[in-house]
Amino acid sequence: MADAADLGFMGRALELARLGLYTTTPNPRVGCVVVKDGAVVGEGWHEKAGLPHAEALALAQAGARARGATLYLNLEPCSHHGRTPPCADAVIAAGVARVVAAMQDPNPQVAGAGFAKLRAAGIRVEQGLMEEAARELNVGFVSRMTRGRPWTRMKIAASLDGRTALANGKSQWITGEAARRDGHAWRARACAILTGIGTVKDDDPRLTVRDVDTPRQPLKVLVDSRLEVDPAARLFDEGAVLVIAARRDRPKEDALRERGAEVICIPNAQGKTELASVMRELGRRGVNELHVEAGTRLNGSLLREGCVDELLVYLAPGLIGDTGRGMFALPELTALDQLVRLELRAAERIGDDLRVLARVRRD
Repeated sequence: MADAADLGFMGRALELARLGLYTTTPNPRVGCVVVKDGAVVGEGWHEKAGLPHAEALALAQAGARARGATLYLNLEPCSHHGRTPPCADAVIAAGVARVVAAMQDPNPQVAGAGFAKLRAAGIRVEQGLMEEAARELNVGFVSRMTRGRPWTRMKIAASLDGRTALANGKSQWITGEAARRDGHAWRARACAILTGIGTVKDDDPRLTVRDVDTPRQPLKVLVDSRLEVDPAARLFDEGAVLVIAARRDRPKEDALRERGAEVICIPNAQGKTELASVMRELGRRGVNELHVEAGTRLNGSLLREGCVDELLVYLAPGLIGDTGRGMFALPELTALDQLVRLELRAAERIGDDLRVLARVRRD
């Protein structure tokens, strides 16, 4: 049975794990706390792939004090050799007496094997403390490990009546500076940012993280079925870009590659981009969280094809009217039970705007 001390130490492990919010991809965000006689003797968090895991850092800091201690972490210790040795082996070697983990690792290479190894060594293992918070922190990693695709979060900025742009396509700036800065923080935590050719034509965006201090830029993904993008677009000025088309055009592909982009072809039967396959391809590439900033048509297509998990909507205190562009191009409904059902998760004022976080219901 967890007590207040257990909750406090696990809370600290989660706090440490959040330090890797922008850097750990494709690995999960993990924090670890080693406690001996009620006092913290070691802490660590995983920064990025290839560097030591949280457990190794915390145990190194604890040293001999780890013997007989309790180790708290938000994710099951790994049990396999990757870029680093198995953390479960390090925990056993350190003489830890008890391990409290928030959740089992969804990676099929681990998935309980780490816990089993610890128990076989005589270590007391407890699982499930603050599991929901731990799962939320690594929602993208869980999605990729269990579904083979990233957790897809669609960001939309709109007027209070749900209009994302004027009829002529102009949309800068509907929301205020604080909301735009907050949107960049969500960009920064994503592994990749996806947009469509319509948005590139209308806005010529850079799709970089600018208002948040981050050591890396997410991969930029452009859905461009007919390879219409201008190689001079600002999208290609910095950072890695993946262009996904539905047909081949060798001269255009060569021009894009000269700009540093990678071009692949994923067509569907209608000659457009197969979006579900795009999600699987991004999962294969290690994308945990996908941040979408697209236009009405691509937003609607992604939603219709079941590719959207979460909506991040910023509503500005203004009205544009029916002539403005909407959030999604969706077919006309004939009954209310055809609605796309959402679960409201949070609503918060950001500057003068309202930020709403909602999840697409699958039931």
